[in-house]
Amino acid sequence: MNITKQDIDNLNAVVTVEISKEDYAPKVEQILKNYRKNANIPGFRKGHVPMGMVKKQYGTAVLVEEVNKLLQDSLHKFMTEEKLDVLGNPIPKNESEIDWNSDDFSFQFELGLAPEFEVDLSGKKAVTQYKVVADNTMLDNQVKTIRKQYGKLVSKDVVEKGDEITGTFTSEEKEIEKKTTFSTDLIKGKKQLDSLLGAKVGDTVTLQTKGLFKDEHENQKQLGVAHDDAHGLDITVSLKIDEVNTREMAELNQELFDKLFGEGVVSSEEELRGKIKDDAEQQFEQQSDQKMLNDVVDSLIENTSFNLPSEFLARWIQVSSEKPMTEEEAKAEYDRSEKGLRYQLIEGKLRSQHNLQVTFDELKEYAKNMIKAQMAQFGNTNPSDEELDGIAARILSNEEEVKRLSEQLNTQKMLQFFKENVKLKTKEVTYDEFVKEAYA
Repeated sequence: MNITKQDIDNLNAVVTVEISKEDYAPKVEQILKNYRKNANIPGFRKGHVPMGMVKKQYGTAVLVEEVNKLLQDSLHKFMTEEKLDVLGNPIPKNESEIDWNSDDFSFQFELGLAPEFEVDLSGKKAVTQYKVVADNTMLDNQVKTIRKQYGKLVSKDVVEKGDEITGTFTSEEKEIEKKTTFSTDLIKGKKQLDSLLGAKVGDTVTLQTKGLFKDEHENQKQLGVAHDDAHGLDITVSLKIDEVNTREMAELNQELFDKLFGEGVVSSEEELRGKIKDDAEQQFEQQSDQKMLNDVVDSLIENTSFNLPSEFLARWIQVSSEKPMTEEEAKAEYDRSEKGLRYQLIEGKLRSQHNLQVTFDELKEYAKNMIKAQMAQFGNTNPSDEELDGIAARILSNEEEVKRLSEQLNTQKMLQFFKENVKLKTKEVTYDEFVKEAYA
């Protein structure tokens, strides 16, 4: 057997695997002898079928199978020993030209090679790292929401602004008959709000649905219409008012604080606002980190220049597709996946150069910390190491769970690496400002 590689250019090569009769003949002969021993052919005793008949019936199939096994093993071994960094898989080049009646065979495979490049983490332009803060307006609204949520309902006869109405919406046109409860704070249209204010329990109010609610998705929730009908709904509905309630706000006292956070954790409005602020900003940090990660990825792709064996990769997509695919479809699929492939190569180089691979011990510790956090939510704040090890072992025996946790830990490692090595500029914003700037 002889294997050679011919470089077409820096990104493309052809590997030729030459297999002679002496490479496969002993194995083929042995398999055919075993076939002969076990063959049941009418007119012949078992084990006495002429070898010529066995070769005629099974010879070509056995030859093809054994040569292909030898071919795949030797090709894989060659690429490993030569340390070839390939993209996709080898594509057979002369498969249709093989004459299986010959003694010797020559197979050719096209290879797409990974490019050589360097990653410059400094970048020409700093990536914005948002520090999202909970401002006083947000804290005021959160405190108000909590006081409403834990307050008590007081029954009324007449609707006033801010009240909660329980009633039944009806419409013959859309076959609506939906009992619901909503706050007048959800109403958008001035005419509709004016029609409700001053209405009494037992009254039936006629309303236009166009512009009725501040969010059109409320049409789906409050009127019971389908999602598609909720958008742009423009009909007349009747609302029979069954109840009117105002929500008397809860007092900011120790009883409320203990109900929210546990006994003695918070003991003043100032501490309550601090707790709300810390919890909110912790959630904001996750969103900010994800935004920074996305921006760093885009920056690295934009500023790390290298060529790819694009024609080879488009062909590989076409030949490896489960469904038949035209050249144009394969090219379009490659174009869609090129950005992801570029970052995959960049990330792979960074992981290799900076030893960012996830070890099993790290994965096990990550799983144990995740389990510990989940158990704490259900009141078990001090599980034993033996208990954690047992649960972690069960989780890590599941291949899908290992994959999921590995991806999470990989992302965390890359995020921390970027925070320490990429040129960043910190910008402090409120959550509303963050949403406008980050997702405009």
